[in-house]
Amino acid sequence: MIAAALGPVFLLILLGAVLNRLDFPGRDYWPGIERLTYYVLFPALLIHRLALTEYSWSILPPLALTLVLALGVVSLLVLINRRWLAADAAALTSVYQGSVRFNTYIGLAAAGALFGDTGLAFAAIALGLKIPLVNIGCVLAFSLANGRAGLDWSRVLRELGTNPLILGCLLGLTLNFTGIGLPGWSADTLSFLGATALPLGLLAVGVALSPRTLGTDVRPIMAASLLKFLAMPLLLWGFARLLGLDPVMQQVLVLLGCLPTATSAYILARQLGGNAPLMANLITAQSLLAFLVIPLWMWLLL
Repeated sequence: MIAAALGPVFLLILLGAVLNRLDFPGRDYWPGIERLTYYVLFPALLIHRLALTEYSWSILPPLALTLVLALGVVSLLVLINRRWLAADAAALTSVYQGSVRFNTYIGLAAAGALFGDTGLAFAAIALGLKIPLVNIGCVLAFSLANGRAGLDWSRVLRELGTNPLILGCLLGLTLNFTGIGLPGWSADTLSFLGATALPLGLLAVGVALSPRTLGTDVRPIMAASLLKFLAMPLLLWGFARLLGLDPVMQQVLVLLGCLPTATSAYILARQLGGNAPLMANLITAQSLLAFLVIPLWMWLLL
């Protein structure tokens, strides 16, 4: 079951890597596809799933608390072990991003493949809560690493307020909560758009892989990957059980916890003074490790 569900997900990533290797349809093609997927197709998918799925609103408080506690513990582990994890502040920010950021494309595709529409809706809700928390944590980490005493909250709020995934989650939940749903042709239109989001997103993940540069930065890559693939899913599973979330939600949270780092972490590292080459190596290494780690975690839980 696990292999049958996750196999197509990983094959699409590999196909993206092959297309990149063949330079087809051209390197200038993929940035536009990534922007279309990020700003239009994925929000359409989230709105469609969240607006039409029936679920209990009572899960939101324990779900939010689970995410806050897990992220807080991992952040504390990075802070306590900072001298061992990285050689300097710039490298530490990349290790931190590698420990907490996640690839939304792989997460939603895997959740839908493993748990169906219910799991996909659970994943969308969890991501709607997790994305703001992770963004705040990463901006705070850069602020502290660069020696700035205060946090630029206006920048944080601006980034969160313009994040298309967060906006898609908020709109979908609002349409569900108010009972408006998706009237007229909007449901089918968003369904068509959302159906293209996952395959294009997974192809873009494969295109971004750069295994040639993995010979360096072994220690920080191993440290961030241990936090990402072991500590984060364990913490999410433990807190979810402690707070009484149902088994499917626990499994979805573990899946989201062991996702590889998102490619957007590289952009943030360049913009805010992080170690961008290390971040690129972390993204590639974790994307490759995910081929083994995600099936293993799902095998343990299912």
